[in-house]
Amino acid sequence: MTTTASPDLAQRTTPAGPAVEPAAVLSPEVKRVRALARFATTITVFNVLGHTVLGFEQAPITPIAAALTSYATVLLFESLDAWARGRRPAYAGGFRRLVVFLLPAHITGLACGMLLWGNTSLWPYLFAITVGNGSKYLVRLRVNGKLRHLLNPSNTGIAVVLVLFPWVGIAPPYHFTTFTTSTLDWLIPLGVLMFGTVLNARLTGKMPLILGWLGAFVLQAVLRGLLLDHSVLGALVPMTGLAFILFTNYMITDPGSTPGKPRNQVVFGVTAAVVYAVLVLSGVTFGLFFALVITCLLRGVVLLAARWRATTASGAS
Repeated sequence: MTTTASPDLAQRTTPAGPAVEPAAVLSPEVKRVRALARFATTITVFNVLGHTVLGFEQAPITPIAAALTSYATVLLFESLDAWARGRRPAYAGGFRRLVVFLLPAHITGLACGMLLWGNTSLWPYLFAITVGNGSKYLVRLRVNGKLRHLLNPSNTGIAVVLVLFPWVGIAPPYHFTTFTTSTLDWLIPLGVLMFGTVLNARLTGKMPLILGWLGAFVLQAVLRGLLLDHSVLGALVPMTGLAFILFTNYMITDPGSTPGKPRNQVVFGVTAAVVYAVLVLSGVTFGLFFALVITCLLRGVVLLAARWRATTASGAS
């Protein structure tokens, strides 16, 4: 029996076993799908463990309602957008295509359900998810000929809820390890850090962004200590928390709303850290989420300015 390889998969056969697919030679689309699948698997496992072992304080129904709401809203928005533009919905074409389409929505739903704290109310989570998924269709730009969403859906939904409803907050950092002790308190963040780093290095290609973000975050902490007599240790403490690790490896690296070129990734990461420092100095809480929204919007301004300049130059010639 012979096997025909898909053109999307660059395969090689080794004497010791079946075909191996090196991440370095996979097509961008295959890398994207694999990254989404692993992100979705990771956040699902983390939610299950969170509500059964770690001590998540949201109601157990929250992740279920969040995921279902995310599926429903993104399917509705995609159907309406496809109808308005006279195109085929991205989820059409079989079960596998539907599953791949729903992976980002799955991540958005569980992220909002895990990171927000709405006390006994369920609707703030669902509102954040609806806003986040809606932002993918309301705020878009053409990048390299493709229509791309500008804002990170999960982060945008969370930020909007925090602004509109001051009584809603971010889930307390301690709830990620409420019921763990001793070695597990170190192994859980370390495991999340290692898995996220490998995932970004092999599939998303966002390591320049992460390094730019972390380097600038440390620098702004040191400068605040030198210039403003802030506690450098206090400014660096957020980096030790699991929430910061999750933000760094799974939030700020969203492939759909961040640059692709390494240099531009570094600029994006540095800008996010600078904006965060400005927010902290202004007394704004939850600065990480607002900094990412502002950085994404600034990137949009740069893209529009570049497009305007190119149009002006071509018109002049």
